[in-house]
Amino acid sequence: MTVDFHKDSNIFPGTGDVDDIGVGEGKGYAVNVPLKEGIDDKSYLSIFKAVVGKAMASFEPNAVVVCSGANSLSKERLGCFNLSTKGHGECIKILRDANLPTLLLGGGGTNLCNTARCWTYETAVAVGEDIKDDMPFSEVYDYFAPTYKLHDSVSNMENLNAKSYLDEIQSKILGNLQSHVATHVPIEKTAPDKRTAEVVKGDTVPSSGAEAAASAAQS
Repeated sequence: MTVDFHKDSNIFPGTGDVDDIGVGEGKGYAVNVPLKEGIDDKSYLSIFKAVVGKAMASFEPNAVVVCSGANSLSKERLGCFNLSTKGHGECIKILRDANLPTLLLGGGGTNLCNTARCWTYETAVAVGEDIKDDMPFSEVYDYFAPTYKLHDSVSNMENLNAKSYLDEIQSKILGNLQSHVATHVPIEKTAPDKRTAEVVKGDTVPSSGAEAAASAAQS
């Protein structure tokens, strides 16, 4: 199953409408949440919790892969949303608290400083660590002027996502999940390969990609 929160289909390539739910045996397993410009933390988190909660309950995933696109942050050159790093990170916290094996990936982000802020904060959230708002001094310290803070302010961008619109697409999405997703697809467990199951005495784990490549070339 895929669950995708994105700008509505008025931009290229014009896909990702709420009615795009997959075809054939995959019908119902593509969940698209098209949002309008300027969505803020409160609106985003409201529909995120409802949709992700229903998808989790319906599909019962064995694992989660998250692509945390920083282009949904406020002040993005290509983005059209108005999320803060804290709001963005709250989504990671929700997924983390599901207590499932989770792979967290970065994605998007043209505002380099805010992208760095976002992924730093979300890494801390993912591992359950508190992190100070004051930026530590480093060779890139001046890039974060004038605040030198982890969390940047959001803009005064208008939120074009009326409550009636969000309620409408949320209702449709939850209805689709109820109609098409009855049970999850369990992961088929297979016996481990004998070569990977055995630990050979003297083997070491390469400490870098270069060492791994060298080890592979020698074998």
